[in-house]
Amino acid sequence: MNIGNEVIETLDELESFLTSVEDGGLGLTNVAGVAMATSNADGRPFVAVLDDKHQLLLGRWVSQDVYENGKDLVRTGPKRKKH
Repeated sequence: MNIGNEVIETLDELESFLTSVEDGGLGLTNVAGVAMATSNADGRPFVAVLDDKHQLLLGRWVSQDVYENGKDLVRTGPKRKKH
C-alpha cells in the first residue's frame, strides 16, 4: 500500500489533507474519490485517495478518533474558508 508513516491525529489535519487532495497539491492524477478504510493486514484505519477504478493512489493513517469522527468530513468534503 502507498501509505506513509504519518498519522493524521485531528479533524483539522484531516481537513487540511482533504483540501490538499482537492487542490491538487499532492501531485496526484486521476483522483476520483476519498474514503475511510481499514487495513486488511492489521485493522489500522486510514483515509484512502482512490482513482476511477477504486485503486489506492495514496493513503494516510488516521487515529481511531479521526476514523470515528471524520467520516462526515470525508463524505462531504472540507469546508472552504470564505475570503
